[in-house]
Amino acid sequence: MLSVVHGYPSISFNTRALNRMNRTPVNPWDWSLNVGYNQAEIVTGAKRHLYCAGQTAVDRDGNPQHPEDMRKQIELSLDNLKAVLKAADMDLASITRLTIYTTDVDEAMQHFDILGMQFGQSGSKPPMTLLGVTRLALSGLMFEIEATAAD
Repeated sequence: MLSVVHGYPSISFNTRALNRMNRTPVNPWDWSLNVGYNQAEIVTGAKRHLYCAGQTAVDRDGNPQHPEDMRKQIELSLDNLKAVLKAADMDLASITRLTIYTTDVDEAMQHFDILGMQFGQSGSKPPMTLLGVTRLALSGLMFEIEATAAD
Protein backbone atom coordinates (compact mmCIF):
# COMPACT_ATOMS: atom_id res chain seq x y z
CA MET A 1 0.00 0.00 0.00
CA LEU A 2 1.41 3.40 -1.01
CA SER A 3 0.97 6.24 1.46
CA VAL A 4 2.61 9.56 2.34
CA VAL A 5 4.56 9.80 5.60
CA HIS A 6 6.01 13.18 6.60
CA GLY A 7 5.66 14.35 3.00
CA TYR A 8 7.51 11.38 1.50
CA PRO A 9 6.03 8.42 -0.35
CA SER A 10 6.11 5.28 1.74
CA ILE A 11 5.26 1.69 0.92
CA SER A 12 3.83 -0.29 3.79
CA PHE A 13 3.59 -4.04 3.98
CA ASN A 14 3.23 -6.71 6.61
CA THR A 15 6.78 -7.16 7.91
CA ARG A 16 5.69 -9.93 10.28
CA ALA A 17 5.12 -12.20 7.27
CA LEU A 18 8.73 -11.56 6.24
CA ASN A 19 10.15 -11.77 9.75
CA ARG A 20 13.37 -13.73 9.65
CA MET A 21 15.12 -12.14 12.61
CA ASN A 22 17.13 -14.62 14.65
CA ARG A 23 18.38 -13.96 18.18
CA THR A 24 21.21 -15.99 19.66
CA PRO A 25 21.84 -15.43 23.39
CA VAL A 26 25.45 -14.91 24.45
CA ASN A 27 25.99 -15.73 28.13
CA PRO A 28 29.52 -16.64 29.21
CA TRP A 29 27.94 -17.14 32.65
CA ASP A 30 24.30 -17.65 33.58
CA TRP A 31 23.63 -15.45 36.62
CA SER A 32 21.85 -12.79 34.54
CA LEU A 33 19.35 -15.37 33.26
CA ASN A 34 18.10 -15.70 36.84
CA VAL A 35 17.42 -11.95 36.84
CA GLY A 36 15.73 -12.07 33.43
CA TYR A 37 18.21 -10.88 30.81
CA ASN A 38 20.98 -12.06 28.50
CA GLN A 39 24.47 -10.60 28.66
CA ALA A 40 24.30 -10.08 24.89
CA GLU A 41 22.43 -11.25 21.82
CA ILE A 42 23.56 -11.75 18.26
CA VAL A 43 20.74 -10.48 16.03
CA THR A 44 20.75 -11.52 12.38
CA GLY A 45 18.24 -11.15 9.59
CA ALA A 46 16.49 -8.05 10.98
CA LYS A 47 14.75 -5.87 8.39
CA ARG A 48 13.88 -2.89 10.58
CA HIS A 49 15.52 -1.25 13.59
CA LEU A 50 13.65 1.02 16.00
CA TYR A 51 15.45 3.37 18.39
CA CYS A 52 13.03 4.48 21.10
CA ALA A 53 13.43 7.60 23.17
CA GLY A 54 13.29 7.05 26.91
CA GLN A 55 9.72 6.39 28.06
CA THR A 56 8.60 7.67 31.42
CA ALA A 57 5.44 7.87 33.52
CA VAL A 58 3.75 10.68 31.62
CA ASP A 59 0.23 10.99 30.24
CA ARG A 60 -0.54 11.57 26.54
CA ASP A 61 0.11 15.31 27.05
CA GLY A 62 3.54 14.73 28.61
CA ASN A 63 2.51 15.47 32.19
CA PRO A 64 4.30 13.43 34.89
CA GLN A 65 2.08 10.93 36.70
CA HIS A 66 2.25 8.99 40.00
CA PRO A 67 4.70 11.15 41.98
CA GLU A 68 6.47 9.17 44.71
CA ASP A 69 5.07 5.82 43.45
CA MET A 70 7.88 3.87 41.79
CA ARG A 71 5.74 0.83 40.99
CA LYS A 72 3.09 2.84 39.14
CA GLN A 73 5.80 4.82 37.34
CA ILE A 74 7.41 1.59 36.11
CA GLU A 75 4.02 0.27 34.95
CA LEU A 76 3.15 3.47 33.06
CA SER A 77 6.65 3.73 31.56
CA LEU A 78 6.25 0.18 30.22
CA ASP A 79 2.76 0.95 28.92
CA ASN A 80 4.17 3.97 27.09
CA LEU A 81 7.00 1.88 25.65
CA LYS A 82 4.50 -0.74 24.46
CA ALA A 83 2.46 2.04 22.80
CA VAL A 84 5.54 3.25 20.89
CA LEU A 85 6.35 -0.31 19.83
CA LYS A 86 2.76 -0.95 18.75
CA ALA A 87 2.80 2.23 16.63
CA ALA A 88 5.80 0.69 14.82
CA ASP A 89 4.04 -2.69 14.49
CA MET A 90 6.37 -4.24 17.07
CA ASP A 91 6.03 -5.54 20.63
CA LEU A 92 8.20 -6.37 23.65
CA ALA A 93 9.52 -9.48 21.88
CA SER A 94 11.09 -7.13 19.29
CA ILE A 95 13.31 -5.41 21.87
CA THR A 96 17.00 -6.17 21.45
CA ARG A 97 18.39 -3.81 24.12
CA LEU A 98 17.14 -1.88 27.18
CA THR A 99 18.66 0.95 29.15
CA ILE A 100 16.89 1.86 32.38
CA TYR A 101 17.49 5.03 34.34
CA THR A 102 16.19 5.53 37.87
CA THR A 103 16.63 8.00 40.68
CA ASP A 104 16.53 5.14 43.22
CA VAL A 105 18.11 1.85 42.11
CA ASP A 106 17.19 -0.03 45.30
CA GLU A 107 13.52 0.93 45.11
CA ALA A 108 13.33 0.21 41.37
CA MET A 109 14.84 -3.25 41.92
CA GLN A 110 12.07 -4.01 44.44
CA HIS A 111 9.57 -3.66 41.56
CA PHE A 112 11.46 -5.46 38.81
CA ASP A 113 8.89 -8.24 38.99
CA ILE A 114 6.85 -5.98 36.68
CA LEU A 115 9.54 -6.19 34.01
CA GLY A 116 9.85 -9.93 34.62
CA MET A 117 6.13 -10.45 34.10
CA GLN A 118 5.97 -8.29 30.97
CA PHE A 119 9.10 -9.63 29.30
CA GLY A 120 8.49 -13.18 30.52
CA GLN A 121 5.18 -13.24 28.66
CA SER A 122 6.97 -12.07 25.50
CA GLY A 123 9.65 -14.76 25.83
CA SER A 124 12.31 -12.06 25.50
CA LYS A 125 15.36 -11.48 27.71
CA PRO A 126 17.04 -8.51 26.05
CA PRO A 127 20.42 -7.32 27.32
CA MET A 128 19.90 -4.39 29.66
CA THR A 129 21.73 -1.78 31.67
CA LEU A 130 20.36 -0.20 34.86
CA LEU A 131 21.76 3.19 35.82
CA GLY A 132 21.18 5.30 38.92
CA VAL A 133 20.91 9.02 38.17
CA THR A 134 20.40 12.10 40.33
CA ARG A 135 17.29 13.13 38.42
CA LEU A 136 15.39 12.65 35.17
CA ALA A 137 14.27 15.31 32.69
CA LEU A 138 11.01 16.24 34.43
CA SER A 139 10.67 16.83 38.13
CA GLY A 140 8.95 13.96 39.95
CA LEU A 141 9.93 11.26 37.48
CA MET A 142 11.84 8.35 39.01
CA PHE A 143 12.03 5.79 36.19
CA GLU A 144 12.83 5.88 32.47
CA ILE A 145 13.17 2.99 30.04
CA GLU A 146 14.89 3.31 26.66
CA ALA A 147 14.78 0.53 24.07
CA THR A 148 16.18 -0.60 20.77
CA ALA A 149 14.03 -3.01 18.79
CA ALA A 150 14.30 -4.93 15.53
CA ASP A 151 12.27 -7.31 13.42
